[in-house]
Amino acid sequence: MTFLLIAALSYLLGSIPFGYLLVRAFRGRDVRQTGSGNIGATNVARSSPVLGVLTLLLDALKGSVAVVVALLLSRGEIPGWAGSNLPWFPGHAWTALSPMVVIRAGTAALFAILGHMFPVWLRFRGGKGVATGLGSFVVIAPKTVLVMVGVFVAVMAVFRYVSLASIITVALFPVLAWLLHDYYDTPMLIACMAAASILIIAKHHENIHRLLAGTELKFGLRRG
Repeated sequence: MTFLLIAALSYLLGSIPFGYLLVRAFRGRDVRQTGSGNIGATNVARSSPVLGVLTLLLDALKGSVAVVVALLLSRGEIPGWAGSNLPWFPGHAWTALSPMVVIRAGTAALFAILGHMFPVWLRFRGGKGVATGLGSFVVIAPKTVLVMVGVFVAVMAVFRYVSLASIITVALFPVLAWLLHDYYDTPMLIACMAAASILIIAKHHENIHRLLAGTELKFGLRRG
């Protein structure tokens, strides 16, 4: 029941379409009808850089909140937090967590990403999940996410394709987590990370076709 509750809450948190809501509220437009048609930060930024940054932060935040909620629901199994008297989860305690708690956190991250990709409120047509994945896994595997940010920035600086930088970074994520031992000796967490990576890359299928065709937009340019 705990897993089901975590999955449901994480999906609902992830499904909040911040990009769509912000553009609708402040620009009076449907972001799905502009640019690439995506509700994520990159497409929102084409309408408004400020709203794009805000979308990025909020999409990442909902992923982080989903994982923290999973930890809250598991606090009785976390050493030093059983009395629920700590205001924040102590980072050093990750190594003392049982595999079950770690898997719950990974499940929360995965379902938050699924919620962003397939939001029930928008007929299951959502974003690509990069920002939500970043926010989810920064709570679980901060060392790996820090390296990922470096990889993303480097690829962006060279090629200026957000999609290409996202795909390469996401593809490397589970491998980096394994190499950096940032998975707490819990293979199922690596499985959650790999599943999230596959889903995010699959969501970029149109970008992959455009990259191969040479028609993908570079960052800072507008479509049509």
